[in-house]
Amino acid sequence: MLVVDDEHLITDTICAILKENGFDATGAYSGSDAISAARMQRPDIVLSDVMMPRMSGVELGIQLRSEFPEIKIFLFSGQAATRAMIHRAEAEGHYFELLPKPIHPDELINKMKGF
Repeated sequence: MLVVDDEHLITDTICAILKENGFDATGAYSGSDAISAARMQRPDIVLSDVMMPRMSGVELGIQLRSEFPEIKIFLFSGQAATRAMIHRAEAEGHYFELLPKPIHPDELINKMKGF
């Protein structure tokens, strides 16, 4: 699993929670770092923040799916404005599951165990 957020503390905390619960999780702090990591690691799941500088989580998800169509993408955000970005992507045929930020660790683990 690959966790992506430009806020290092969030990335590192989510990775720690996932690892404590048996997941193989690594972090990336930008969209471009995430693409490089995905090419090397081939994760089954990517959990990415939506609002990041230079490349949004939506843009990252679209690019990763173009290279790895089987990858499961979860986006998370605490900003209401991201809903419009998600709807634009859906209108173009790109579908992502949106999780709230902050997300309770139990909810995150239950969601990830389903995949």
